[in-house]
Amino acid sequence: MYSRTYCHLCDDMLAALRALEIVEPMSIAVIDVDADEALVAKYDELVPVLLASKDEQAAQQLCHYFLDEAAVRTFVARV
Repeated sequence: MYSRTYCHLCDDMLAALRALEIVEPMSIAVIDVDADEALVAKYDELVPVLLASKDEQAAQQLCHYFLDEAAVRTFVARV
């Protein structure tokens, strides 16, 4: 999840993501976009942004601003 300090939407998305009851184990990495100029250029106005990857495949964007629970559940359910 791309995030930034003092961002209430970021805090809300992270809390909602952690609250999901998903059977498959998942890890959540929170990356501060403000620590990297390239990330600021790409995600500045979209933060928070949730990307996900599975089985070492390229990450895909699932949602931004607010958690899209359906998108997360669909992604996790994919084989």
